[in-house]
Amino acid sequence: MKTFERITQDPAVMGGKPCIRGMRVTVGMIVGQIGSGRSIANILDDYPYLEHEDIAQALRYAAWRAEEREVFLAAA
Repeated sequence: MKTFERITQDPAVMGGKPCIRGMRVTVGMIVGQIGSGRSIANILDDYPYLEHEDIAQALRYAAWRAEEREVFLAAA
């Protein structure tokens, strides 16, 4: 498993969704904004407490999760 030091998951924060540094900013929110055409600069302007590396790591995390696959084992 890759290490994403800026991505946190806590059941008490946003229902356990992957978030940025324990804040109420989810990876999904960042990826969704990028996907809808907003630039990193726009996101950083709207969320001044975020850093460029937060967004970069959120994108890397989302890409890693998209490549993840489940392996089903035969029942014993």
